[in-house]
Amino acid sequence: MLQKPRGTRDFLPDEMEARRAVEWRLREVARRWGYREVCTPEFEDLDLFTMRSGDGIIEEMYVFEDKGGRKLALRPEITAAVIRMYINEASVAPKPIRWCYFADCFRYERPQKGRYRQFWQFGMELIGADTALADAEAITLASKMLDATGVTYDLKVGHLSFMKSLLKEIEPRFQRRIMAHLDKKDLEGLACTLESVSKPGLGESLRALVECRDLQDAFEIAGIVPERDRIERMVGILDASEVKYTLNFGIARGLDYYTGMVFEGFAQNLGAENQILGGGAYRLAHLLGGEDTPSCGFAIGFDRVMVSLGESIQRKDTVVGVVCTAEGRRRALEVAMAFRHAGLRTEMDLMERGLGAQISHASKTAAFVIVIGAREAESGLVTLKNLQTGEQKTTDLASALVEVEAYGAR
Repeated sequence: MLQKPRGTRDFLPDEMEARRAVEWRLREVARRWGYREVCTPEFEDLDLFTMRSGDGIIEEMYVFEDKGGRKLALRPEITAAVIRMYINEASVAPKPIRWCYFADCFRYERPQKGRYRQFWQFGMELIGADTALADAEAITLASKMLDATGVTYDLKVGHLSFMKSLLKEIEPRFQRRIMAHLDKKDLEGLACTLESVSKPGLGESLRALVECRDLQDAFEIAGIVPERDRIERMVGILDASEVKYTLNFGIARGLDYYTGMVFEGFAQNLGAENQILGGGAYRLAHLLGGEDTPSCGFAIGFDRVMVSLGESIQRKDTVVGVVCTAEGRRRALEVAMAFRHAGLRTEMDLMERGLGAQISHASKTAAFVIVIGAREAESGLVTLKNLQTGEQKTTDLASALVEVEAYGAR
């Protein structure tokens, strides 16, 4: 028997309905903030991803050649593809551009809970704005989106200017290594790298910055920070917007890619793989052949959000089962159509079973059963049975619709 590929999942109806419900909430928040949905191809030229990350990323990707010998890759993330689309299709569009997306990505890595080879992201990109207001909007929108899902989370906000100030005299290749040590909390490796660049005394300041949670203290640790005014304005906007966050100046997210503000979100009820959001301000367009364009954005790890929510999010449709005798089948078809037109999920027997077997089957999924026999077909009435309470009554179709709709609205 064939099995699904490793690192992928099958979603049965209950899970798909829960996922769509959360997805709808995210889309609605994005819409209210003026973000419009875009879609890019599931595969792109391999160069799109190696151009900024190097060939080392190939080991983590699904890479293939098409029949024309072109090297392609299933997208491992979506920001690069969105910026490529911006350069191709919308570089002269009025700024700022507010785009959002919901799509699957692919990475070849060891599967584990909340981390799969095929996974989904909901994200946004704010292209062409280079202000404290733009930075604050991205963070605030991310917070509102996570709030809408119902997940419990911690939001951490930082800025690369502090790290850049401390590391300004160190070569970029060693900067990346130092940031990796800090990200992994590898203090021994940090000390060795700092020793190799003749900056052993910098370790104390770096550790103090990573542990700092106060903005003014961070300025004192880092010294001269060129973007100080912008950072202070961004934090002031976040506080005025009542965004719940903590400052964390140890967030790196790649010195070559991100340029300033950075932020991350972590689910409170997950284990080691608990990051559900990441983003920041960046400049990528010029690396992909376009003009240098300030941007900021984020992506939400949709699968981890769903794991965090667990059974707390379940879409509960009111299901109506219409059962009938042979004499009542024509009327039953009309009644079922009326319930469907009213927006209610309605099912009819297709197996031509007896009335008792139909009711037994409907009781496994439905909240109500509508019985149409010869008597109901002749009178134009319906017999409505509430399968939760056992209450049964004969009534007109309009009254039955009102009762079922009221039940679903509770």
